[in-house]
Amino acid sequence: MDLKTLIRDVPDFPQEGILFRDITPLLAHPTGFLGAIEALENAASRHNPTAIVAVESRGFIFGAPMAARMGLPLVLVRKPGKLPAKRMSIEYSLEYGQNQLDIHEDALTAMDRAFIVDDVLATGGTALATAKLVELLGANVGVLLPHRTGRIGRTFAAVRVRRRVCGPLRAGVANAGRVHAARLRIRAMRC
Repeated sequence: MDLKTLIRDVPDFPQEGILFRDITPLLAHPTGFLGAIEALENAASRHNPTAIVAVESRGFIFGAPMAARMGLPLVLVRKPGKLPAKRMSIEYSLEYGQNQLDIHEDALTAMDRAFIVDDVLATGGTALATAKLVELLGANVGVLLPHRTGRIGRTFAAVRVRRRVCGPLRAGVANAGRVHAARLRIRAMRC
């Protein structure tokens, strides 16, 4: 089954110039949805992940069954104010607004290889911010899905951040490369 036929393109959403990839037709098709989970699981298994990192909220839809089927922990990256324990936060700006993501401080260790799952890749900003959060916890980013053209994988080389052993986390600018030429202003902080 060609899963691309179950993903609807919605131009100019959430605002003009953005091409939104709507997954609701895929979710409404049980065989297609199971096929997507199996394809993600196969892609993940080639990278030997130790954790599945899912981005709120629709990334949870794919990440949870993947983690359960693979016997791996599911790590949630959430919007502000949704995680109860100590967390690492990252604020980032894109051409169409600002956002913040949080992850529990103890969710990953330096021994972990994260497989990041989200449902959509518009500018790549959320994906890059999530990858930076994973790396600020000391873990490695094994791979990120979705990556329609493979550009995201090459982009990570330009924005990879090494965890600082001492000193404050500092604001910085990460160039998202060729992913719609997005530029991210990122500020990481412990909360």
